Amino acid sequence: MDLYYDPVVDEHVSSPMGLMAPVWYLAPQRPDVARSAWELAVTVAGLDGDHPPTPEAPGLLADPGFASLLAMQTAEFDDGTVKDRIWAVLDGLHEPTVDDDLGEHVYGFGLGEPHPRGQLNARVMAGWACTPGAWSRIFTQPADDRFDEPTVVGVDFPDVALSEARWDGTALHLAGRARNASLAGGRTSLSVTGLPADGTWTLVRPDGTVEPVDAAGGWASFDLTVDGAHQELRPT
Repeated sequence: MDLYYDPVVDEHVSSPMGLMAPVWYLAPQRPDVARSAWELAVTVAGLDGDHPPTPEAPGLLADPGFASLLAMQTAEFDDGTVKDRIWAVLDGLHEPTVDDDLGEHVYGFGLGEPHPRGQLNARVMAGWACTPGAWSRIFTQPADDRFDEPTVVGVDFPDVALSEARWDGTALHLAGRARNASLAGGRTSLSVTGLPADGTWTLVRPDGTVEPVDAAGGWASFDLTVDGAHQELRPT
């Protein structure tokens, strides 16, 4: 399979991993082919056998490219034994590192580089975050109304990240997390666009207290408590 073609130099850049590379693309379009290719990779790696790879004897999972790609793809198909075995090797071999000050969790993959390898870490994090079928549903069951629903803007990232930002048709559910302990428990300013009605809305704080929020032109600005707790913006 070609990863890409460069017409300037007339060069086809092929995938070194055969069927592995297109699994992520095939999953929404030909799930049967994608699953077959993933199952083949799982078998070749020994992840479905009685003697699975370990951090001490990782086999093919010693290769960061293969391990990260398989971790990403496994999220689409499995949430059980195979996924657990892959993560045991990733966490035991591929240098998981937590920087409390930066609020980052990355893998070094034994590359000895000054900065974490972005593509490899992106694959692994996709594998961690996704659940079976979640990737395919983006394409096969698109939520077209998401472009018209309320949208959170102006988040002070990376000092603040939203672990929840979900519109249920009536209310907006929010939860903010700080980058590190020194920022936790404070407040951050953000805005919401596309609210279905102007006027006064109510922000329900984690402790049950409420605060009025004015909306005009579908736009509202307010402060969010950054402690990971659930907060809710709803019509008054």
